[in-house]
This record gives sequence, structure tokens and C-alpha cells, in this order.
Amino acid sequence: MSEPTPPDDSDAPTTPRAALLVTAIAVIALERLVPFGRLILYPFTLLATWVHEMGHGLTAILVGGSFEKLEIFGDASGLAHCSSQPGVREALVSMGGLLAPPLVGAALLTLGRGPRRARVLLWLLAGALALSLAVWVRSSAGWLSMVPLSLLVAAVARFGGRDGRLLFAQFLGVLLALDTVTRIDYLFTAGAKVGGVDRPSDVANVARALGGHHLAWGTLLAAISLVLLAAGLWAAWRRPRAAVSR
Repeated sequence: MSEPTPPDDSDAPTTPRAALLVTAIAVIALERLVPFGRLILYPFTLLATWVHEMGHGLTAILVGGSFEKLEIFGDASGLAHCSSQPGVREALVSMGGLLAPPLVGAALLTLGRGPRRARVLLWLLAGALALSLAVWVRSSAGWLSMVPLSLLVAAVARFGGRDGRLLFAQFLGVLLALDTVTRIDYLFTAGAKVGGVDRPSDVANVARALGGHHLAWGTLLAAISLVLLAAGLWAAWRRPRAAVSR
């Protein structure tokens, strides 16, 4: 019997576990310990806003509605101009934005467990950013933030090297997976300022469409977000199985 064959990306100098630890520590340090850390993370906060709003818009398309345009504002809020049938479909559109960041983050952590896979995911993300700019993004803050981000993601995918691609993909995965949790107060409020204008929150829209109290829906969506976060972190941390060739 020959030696176990390492899985597709496991020969990389930086393992998925090491990348996860490095990126998680970096995120926590930038948010809590490093002076101006949140300012450094600001472009990636706007990326999370983009994912959130794209979640609304793409969900609207999936349930038979429309997605006209997307606006991102300098205060890191955003607005997806979309429409759908009242009731369950309208509620799903509101939920789609809240669950999009942890879902995309969990996908990056789960699927981007090696440099080659990370490179594919980064190219897909850069392509999605570019497509959204061409089709939906209609605010100056959105263009000023998403154009450099799309170029950065593409540059890391092309020139980042094995370690760089893996670390960057895991970094984005951790940030997005944590986004709804770190902004969890939004899940328990009936309203929020979007671009300086008071609007109903997503959970308030869900409660209006389906009934019940917005706090109950916020609790449910918070639980789902935590499950997605835990699933993504577990998938990134577990050891890949080695295939045995005979």
C-alpha cells in the first residue's frame, strides 16, 4: 500500500487551521485592540454591506420579484431597491439580506480550505463585485468602495501566492461570518438610519409580512446566524481526510 495521498490543497505551507487562527486573531485585534483598527476594517465593513444588500436583491429575483439597484452609503449602511409579492416572499427578501453575510462567510470558510480553492473563490468574488457594479450599484460611495475592493480581491487571486490567497479568503470568511453577530443589535431593533433616513429594519419588515414580534424574529435569525458561523468555523478547523490509494 502506498503512502496516503494528501488532499487537493494540503501541501500548502499554510494549513487551513493556521490560516483560520491567524485571520481570527487579526480580526479580533483590529476590532478591539489596534488603534484605528475599525478604520482599517472599514472597506471590508462596506463589503459586508454589499453582501447584505445583494442578499436582498438576489433573493427578490429568486422569489419572482425584481432588483432595480443597490446603494451603499458612507456610514456603511445600504439599500437594495427591490420588490416582491407581499407575505412570505417579501419576508424572505428581508431575511435574505440578514443571512447573506454569515452564509457567504461560512461558504468561504468551508470551501476555501486550500490555496487553489481559495483562488477560485476569490476570482468568483471579484467577478461578482464587477458584475454588480455594472448592473446594480448606483451610488458614489458604492463605486468608490467596490471598485478598489474588486481590484484588491482580483490582485490577491492573481498575485497573492499560496499563503496569501488562503489567508485572505479565510480573513474574508471570518469577517463575513461574524458580521451579523457583531452587528447583532440590528436584529433587535424596529428601525434604523439608512443613508441618514429613518427606515423600518429588516426584522420589522419580516414581522409585518408574517406577523409576530420583531424581537422574536430577531432571536430566530440570530440563532441561524450563529449556527452558520459555527458551521463555517468547524468546517475550516476540521482536518481534511486523506485519500488512500492502493
